[in-house]
Amino acid sequence: MSGSDDRARLVQGALESISAGSKSFRFASQLFDLETRERSWLLYSWCRACDDVTDGQTLGHDAVRVDDPAARIAFLKQRTAEAFAGVDTGIVPFEALRVVAAECAIPKAVADDHLAGFERDAGGWRPETTEDLLSYCYQVAGAVGVMMAHVMGVPPEDRDTLDRAADLGIAFQLANIARDIVEDARIGRVYLPAQWLEAEGLAGADLADPRHRPALGRIAQRLGTMADDYRRSARVGAARLPFRSRWAVLSASGIYGEIAVRAAALGPRAWDERITTSKAEKAALVMEAFWEGLWPVRPVPRTGLWTRP
Repeated sequence: MSGSDDRARLVQGALESISAGSKSFRFASQLFDLETRERSWLLYSWCRACDDVTDGQTLGHDAVRVDDPAARIAFLKQRTAEAFAGVDTGIVPFEALRVVAAECAIPKAVADDHLAGFERDAGGWRPETTEDLLSYCYQVAGAVGVMMAHVMGVPPEDRDTLDRAADLGIAFQLANIARDIVEDARIGRVYLPAQWLEAEGLAGADLADPRHRPALGRIAQRLGTMADDYRRSARVGAARLPFRSRWAVLSASGIYGEIAVRAAALGPRAWDERITTSKAEKAALVMEAFWEGLWPVRPVPRTGLWTRP
């Protein structure tokens, strides 16, 4: 099989993964030019596999407790290192990473940052402070934003734009945490800082208990406010991208941002059912992002925002 045939096979496998694992990302990725779209799918394939291996889930669904978390992390680290070294692993998601990392000069250190977030999950880590929460959000999502920025052509020396790409990933993860507080608690995971829980009288409490919904509603509002700050910063970075990439990024920002908005608005009812957006709602947000992408963005300093190492 030729190199082009092999790459096409990897792209097709990545498309199948994203179609099942993240309809929102799939929807927004269609706005990229063909080359960037395929590369984004290749990167997603690896990210999705890392998440699934760590959580014992399938394409982002049905997470279960795993018996060998350390072994799973060791496997991810080894195969990822091989992919960056150009070694043929024979495993589709890692082959996808090998291709996209070589094509876009993605730094291995950023991929290692991403794996560090999964290692925290595997070790049963819980945040104590807001700083802990934000560093975790960077690892599991902000680092992906940085890698995606490289996919979209942002050079490694453009530190500010890369930091703002991380900001968008952080905003996405804050929204996800708000949406999934109860679902995560049911499998023994808590991503809310202990200091926040203590302030609400929830230290050591079962967060899945419906009696705690009013307090969780206040926490969801806090997460949503933080996510807005990081999204505003990310828009400044997005404005520096080619139009189609800018449109895709702003669309993803709008779609994921809607999750945080709804979680905050629903308050104690935010976990009665999973928050989703319909195709029609996504389409409306994409059109809104189109017009947003045409207008100049007022520069916003990153003062006060958490910054990656």
